[in-house]
Amino acid sequence: MELTNSATDTDIRALNEKIKLESSFIDLIFKEMDKSIVGQREMVESLLIGLLGNGHILLEGVPGLAKTLAINSLSKTTDVGFSRIQFTPDLLPADLIGTMIYNQKKEEFLVKKGPIFSNFILADEINRAPAKVQSALLEAMQERQVTIGSESFKLEEPFLVLATQNPVEQEGTYPLPEAQVDRFMLKVVLTYPEKEHEKLIIRNNISKAAYPTPDKVVKPEDILNAREIVREVYLDEKIEQYIVDIVDATRFPAKNGISQLEGMINFGASPRASISLAIAGKALAFINRRGFVIPEDIRSVCHRILRHRIGLSYEAEAENITSDEVINIILDSVEVP
Repeated sequence: MELTNSATDTDIRALNEKIKLESSFIDLIFKEMDKSIVGQREMVESLLIGLLGNGHILLEGVPGLAKTLAINSLSKTTDVGFSRIQFTPDLLPADLIGTMIYNQKKEEFLVKKGPIFSNFILADEINRAPAKVQSALLEAMQERQVTIGSESFKLEEPFLVLATQNPVEQEGTYPLPEAQVDRFMLKVVLTYPEKEHEKLIIRNNISKAAYPTPDKVVKPEDILNAREIVREVYLDEKIEQYIVDIVDATRFPAKNGISQLEGMINFGASPRASISLAIAGKALAFINRRGFVIPEDIRSVCHRILRHRIGLSYEAEAENITSDEVINIILDSVEVP
């Protein structure tokens, strides 16, 4: 891919040098995460994309695939506040955001803040909680604020919701509302580890030595500074068009020459998906020490950005077609710049 005249070679070289200098902590995070997480490179990369892109992350997989451990490990590499909230069917909004408590001595109501007032929020098994709790979480995710009584409180940055969910077909789980799912920048689906990785997992867990844990290697200001630099990563107009073409193909496949998907999609991705693709592409370029986005960056993050934003029809579900397969067809059909 050739760069347009709007970005000179000198500008890109200078940006590359700046990013190489400012992204050194990325290798430190990967190194620390490798101590406790074995073989889940895409998951760790996705956590970093969400962290750098200021977007929330949804991890889906059967129990025992280190979803909670991964998020806990990421929090340990960073010198920020961390709260773990176990979502259950009897959870109340007040258990999440806090409530007003009457102080008899002062004869007034005081605010008691809940666990949402932290930097990293682990929403464990998020799809086990009722709708009222989800709506309370939604305000925090979208507005970065919490309302208790008549007061609204801004949440401290960096603020990141890292949610885990078990597949919805498991007993006691419920599908999340579409509006809430769309607030997650990425959805990562975890699979079982390779045999070699699983042997190492066994060794780590049965060893006499304590299970390895990450050390703190990043400060909050490093993250906030990196987020500003990620925004500076160059996104060529051809890449912008590529993103728009991919997202438009999820909405109107026939108009984009993908007739085999006609009738398979109830609704396509929203403009929030286009924004997330652009930001995630920039974040991945930053992770790879590059000052500009290439088509492979977009293709690499595409499934994670779009899989939870495409509504499949009954016909597609009857034929066991998944959103990932739909995205594969779209990527094979849309012209790469």
